[in-house]
Amino acid sequence: MAAPFLYGALSLRSGGGAASCAPAISSSAAYSAAPRRRPPPLPAGSRPIGGARGRILCRAAAPASVAVAFPAKGRDGPKDFLHISDFDKGTILKILNQAAEVKAMLKSGDRSFQPFKGRTMAMIFAKPSMRTRVSFETGFFLLGGHAVYLGPDDIQMGKREETRDVARVLSGYNDIIMARVFAHQDILDLAAYASVPVINGLTDYNHPCQIMADALTIIEHIGHLEGTKVVYIGDGNNIVHSWLLLASIVPFHFVCACPRGFEPDEKTVEKARSAGISKIEITNDPKEAVKGADVVYSDVWASMGQKDEAEYRKQRFQGFQVDEALMEIAGPKAYFMHCLPAERGVEVTDGVIEAPNSIVFPQAENRMHAQNAIMLHLFGL
Repeated sequence: MAAPFLYGALSLRSGGGAASCAPAISSSAAYSAAPRRRPPPLPAGSRPIGGARGRILCRAAAPASVAVAFPAKGRDGPKDFLHISDFDKGTILKILNQAAEVKAMLKSGDRSFQPFKGRTMAMIFAKPSMRTRVSFETGFFLLGGHAVYLGPDDIQMGKREETRDVARVLSGYNDIIMARVFAHQDILDLAAYASVPVINGLTDYNHPCQIMADALTIIEHIGHLEGTKVVYIGDGNNIVHSWLLLASIVPFHFVCACPRGFEPDEKTVEKARSAGISKIEITNDPKEAVKGADVVYSDVWASMGQKDEAEYRKQRFQGFQVDEALMEIAGPKAYFMHCLPAERGVEVTDGVIEAPNSIVFPQAENRMHAQNAIMLHLFGL
């Protein structure tokens, strides 16, 4: 296990759609004399999912093309996207709405929306990843930008060069920085010294971009996030921490079922509970946990950096595999989700991941769409 680190004043341990929908976005945000592209008015009969203003609305047509102009730097709210709980509920739902809008545009084949034209993004990877790299790089390219990949041996941030120096150098070349690192302190330091927005692509503590994609996927398939029951089975890791942070601002029922000794960080659990927004349960009984679940969620038992513990964890996690029997207890309406990569036959059976109610691949695709919307928000677009 990695050494503990501090997130603010908290001591934290490391851890391991088919619907064509789009949100109604206010036309009040114009940023310069050049016209900014906006979606057309919603067709008659469109209805918001969940009924609230600004929620996702289903429609088919893609908007017409117009030029895009960038606003001047500086806007209300955090400069960076480091933890979901840094934002309020309204902002998170607005980002999800915009993710659905841009996704609908791209899925229609429309490539005229180019808000990132002339922009560059530096992508720092201390931890390699297929989904994080391809989703960020492809998404940024599809919206007109250029991404630069910096692998584990290109920078060696914190070893070959100090994080504060890397942050300031890359800020001079790029408009935004994404980093996928081990220690959470690295992303905090990067954001503190960078003059451009920084996105947390993953740390040992949390994985906010993944959970934003998960929330988008749940909305697409269930129709809403609020009030759903999401049951996570496995290690109380960075995925769980991000679910807990989301539960501190958006109301839903979150359950983490894990073996004794593998519970999520206590301070993060307390943060979610003390917010008084969601029902939070931590249990050691997966069969009881999944009853009435809308979503059953799993992740690998040994994350990157813990592979030397893999055999030990397999023994400790006996009874926590998501198999057909567990999904039957959850009920026929329960969806299965996994952040991938999956070790089939270990934390989940092949039958479950290939079942009709498995939405792991729409979930993976939504990484790109959620991240596009996060970047649009950070640019003030």
